Amino acid sequence: MARHRKEKTFILKRFTRRQWMGVAGGLAVVAMLVGGGLAGQNLYHRGNANTGSTITAYSATKSDEVSAFQAASRGDVRTAIKEGRGGADANTSYVKVVINGDSRVVLGESFTDVKSVLEQGGITLESGDTVSPSLTTKVSESTVIKIERSGSTVQTTETEIPFNTVEEKTDSLPAGTKKVKTEGKKGVMARTNLVTKAGSKVISSNTISSWVKTAPTNKVVLVGTGTTSSESTGSSGSSSSGSTGSGSGSSSSSSASVGTTVPVGEMQQWAHDYLISSGYSEGDFTGLVYIINHESGWDPHSTNPSSGAYGLPQALPGSKMASAGADWQNNYQTQLKWFISYCNERYGGIQGAYSFWLSHSWY
Repeated sequence: MARHRKEKTFILKRFTRRQWMGVAGGLAVVAMLVGGGLAGQNLYHRGNANTGSTITAYSATKSDEVSAFQAASRGDVRTAIKEGRGGADANTSYVKVVINGDSRVVLGESFTDVKSVLEQGGITLESGDTVSPSLTTKVSESTVIKIERSGSTVQTTETEIPFNTVEEKTDSLPAGTKKVKTEGKKGVMARTNLVTKAGSKVISSNTISSWVKTAPTNKVVLVGTGTTSSESTGSSGSSSSGSTGSGSGSSSSSSASVGTTVPVGEMQQWAHDYLISSGYSEGDFTGLVYIINHESGWDPHSTNPSSGAYGLPQALPGSKMASAGADWQNNYQTQLKWFISYCNERYGGIQGAYSFWLSHSWY
């Protein structure tokens, strides 16, 4: 049977060349609009992600942004622990705590839950505080604990760190004469405090963290030892027997090379008298002062917000100093005794630790 229906022609085949050009142009416009919208949308989300990573990093939720932020912030802490800084070892762990938006790292060796972290960090909760996650939640190094205290604000203050005067002997000056080689400059200690007020009256102010923002610069004074190099050599050689302090391994000649430091304040005076009476040298005291000036600014409660290190020697964690005394959290003498012992065990003496610090900016 013959087919009488007209054969259908595919509609696109009917388009002329000019029509095809019009369609192509329209599609290009649509593509530009859609592409531009998607690009703008992606940019918007990326912008939000960057902003949000700073905000949501303090929550306990698991997101790509939070994980990335935590991984970056954990890097320096884990490196410090791996290198054994401040007595840290493989058992040392850490958890980040954020109080009213300000963060610090809490170090410890037996974290079980949120409560154990706050206890080891010396963080006391008050009525009305909100904690997330809950106190009984188990923790790991990826946990971020957030504490909100209503009616309180975070404030940062700065105080001065006094500089020391160091005397260095030189045979280039006549005996009995002095010359200033380097002028001293005070350092800066920064403290972050959680301040609660009732009107204009301060009800409480608790320190969250404190650290050396700028270390002091010693004033160096050259002290003449004579007019001839032979006199200076003879003087140095005659005292080469030095002291035999426990673990010191220092001599008067090495003391002369690092200079003699004049104590400033009660803590430094005690440290000086304790070292000298224990058989250490003036050079050991110079090394001790330099390290403590840079590590904690002589603040026994110094708490580094990034590493969690604590006290005058910035022990990792601070509880390591319990080996020198149960009052390690507040007693500067206990902290200094631990520091001396640590230097002896790891570096063979205080000046060994001092030399290492000069090369690495940590010990």
